[in-house]
Amino acid sequence: TAIFADEEGVEVRFYSVIYNAIEEIEAALKGLLKPEYEEAILGNAEVREVFKSSKFGNIAGSIVSNGIIRRNAKARILRNSEMIVDNLTIESLKRFKDDATEVREGFECGIGVGSFKDIQSGDVIQVFEMREKKRA
Repeated sequence: TAIFADEEGVEVRFYSVIYNAIEEIEAALKGLLKPEYEEAILGNAEVREVFKSSKFGNIAGSIVSNGIIRRNAKARILRNSEMIVDNLTIESLKRFKDDATEVREGFECGIGVGSFKDIQSGDVIQVFEMREKKRA
């Protein structure tokens, strides 16, 4: 049977305890399933003023009201607590004139969201990331 298993490309494993076999089979099956993702909100920034930039389009001069704002994270724009656009990317993030990878709560920053032009003072930029959900 070992020769036949080799010919067919089947791996044979031996276990002294059935629970070890079951755990390994469960782990292998979970690896075959497509991962599930859940949204995790990183933070919000309130737009104070909008600046024009030839390089980045409109830049939202903002203050981080909670959490963190991270460059290259996904974002949505909220106006009067209603979402007006979703699935944007934080393309540029600056503290004063310096590039930043992330800005924490209470700090001011300039946020560029690329193609979206209709950003206004008072809008909220909500930043999120998709995290892989653990399977039970």
